[in-house]
Amino acid sequence: METAKIERDYNHELLKDLMPKKFGMQGRLWVGFLVAVIIVGAFGYYRQLKYGLVVTDMRDFTSWGIYISNFVFFVAISLVGSLVSAILKLTNVEWRTPLVRISEIIAVAAITFAAIIIIVDMGRPDRFWHLFVYGRIQSPIMWDVIVISTYFIISLLLLYIPLLPDIAICRETTSSKWKKRFYTILALNWRGTKKQYSIVNKCIRILSVLVIPLALAIHTVTSWLFATTYRAGWDSSNFGPYFVSGAFMVGCAGVISVMYVLRNHYNLQKYITARHFNNMGKLLVLLSLIYLYFNINEYLVPGYKMKTVEGEQLYELFKGRYAPMFWSVQIFGMILPIVVLLFKKGRKPLPLFIVSLFVVVGAWFKRFLIVAPTQLHPFIPIQRVPESWHHYIPTWEEWMITSASLAGALLIITLFVRLFPIIPIWEMKEEQMRKHQLAEQKDLYEV
Repeated sequence: METAKIERDYNHELLKDLMPKKFGMQGRLWVGFLVAVIIVGAFGYYRQLKYGLVVTDMRDFTSWGIYISNFVFFVAISLVGSLVSAILKLTNVEWRTPLVRISEIIAVAAITFAAIIIIVDMGRPDRFWHLFVYGRIQSPIMWDVIVISTYFIISLLLLYIPLLPDIAICRETTSSKWKKRFYTILALNWRGTKKQYSIVNKCIRILSVLVIPLALAIHTVTSWLFATTYRAGWDSSNFGPYFVSGAFMVGCAGVISVMYVLRNHYNLQKYITARHFNNMGKLLVLLSLIYLYFNINEYLVPGYKMKTVEGEQLYELFKGRYAPMFWSVQIFGMILPIVVLLFKKGRKPLPLFIVSLFVVVGAWFKRFLIVAPTQLHPFIPIQRVPESWHHYIPTWEEWMITSASLAGALLIITLFVRLFPIIPIWEMKEEQMRKHQLAEQKDLYEV
């Protein structure tokens, strides 16, 4: 009887705190801003379709520009789904529950726009279907298409299947007719039976196991796109672990940034606590130290040799035109976070949020440094080329299309939070009831 009353109280409290809220003025302004950025980006893409890639600054030397940098960034941050949802789940880390859905929606939004930005990068997007009709399995590009498509499907299932019980709750509690129809369709006749919960838990375990090798594969294959291309700076067997470690680092920072904003905006301090920030801060500093190791490994050996073209490329990064960006990324995007997060005060919500923003922004520019400078120093340079080919400065069309893709990913997260509980209600209920039962058992044992 007492347990049933406590369960009812939990239900009432969780529904009150975690059900999706309506947008206030700030929310509407935020959505309006994102939509405006997307519209300007769509206009830039219209110009690119109309006039071709000549509206960009990509030429024969720099054939991969800011779009591919953005693609690699999106693929990197999408790995957060496997980090929080799968790895922490399979290792039975109980504090992960409020963060699971946040990480999953970030992963889905990121991988969606990773696929879209690849199509944007194509000079003839109408020929995208040729990849599936005439694609050759020997090409690393085909490997990337296969692994991204598979990872997208698994990530979507990992988001959707655990969401079913909460969609049913939304279906029963909403007063809006169109929302009721919407939730009814998505709920797939969920009734909350023991058998349905058993199927959902089994699916979550299977998907959690599947998504980890896929997550490693997606960024390893992406790194192979570079490493199998004979270019100074890319001709490295270190690229696989180098990319994967950096991806986990930026993914962790992305979750911290989003959970801080949601915690403050929706008053979720009761569920996303200082403990969660402290633990995520410890995880971030660990991942940063691993990434620092691979960075040293990536630059020390070619820097020691300073061979011809590789030496020129490293000189551009260390002392040349890209040096301010390179050292800013290393110091503010990696070394400073490590120093700050080693101390407990640095792992409090606000400083950790600021540090995470540095990591995320630094990660984007890091991807730019991987892509652009390398192409300006080919092993076999083309003779008698225009001077402009030796430089790459993204045009406004490139910047606006890139900004629109980032805004699109944020819009997906924003609309998801508006329609669905961002913290799993049913999982939180199970966790709280489990804690209550353990407390009861402890009391009985002491008696």
